[in-house]
Amino acid sequence: MDENNLSPKEKEVFDSLKKVIDPELKVDLVDLGLIYGVQVDGKTAEIKMTLTIMRCPLTEILHDDITQAVTAVDGIENCKIDLVWYPQWTPDKMSRIVRLTLGIH
Repeated sequence: MDENNLSPKEKEVFDSLKKVIDPELKVDLVDLGLIYGVQVDGKTAEIKMTLTIMRCPLTEILHDDITQAVTAVDGIENCKIDLVWYPQWTPDKMSRIVRLTLGIH
């Protein structure tokens, strides 16, 4: 996702998503490459994202953590999560630092 195309409020939401940590991998969702888009319309933020696997057992936990992080941004009262499966997530979507940290080269 290209952060440079975000409005200031969308950038705030995106930065807040960096605080949401995957409980299994102990890495934030942004650096894992799971966030595909952020759009703010008024007081609602829509997050377009994927998961590492379908039927992830942590889906509800992540949903709650994302909603909490997004609505913590001043002026955002609602969070809509659009869970998509295309493009499919692969480890190459992770940041270089995360790949090195997890031993994936």
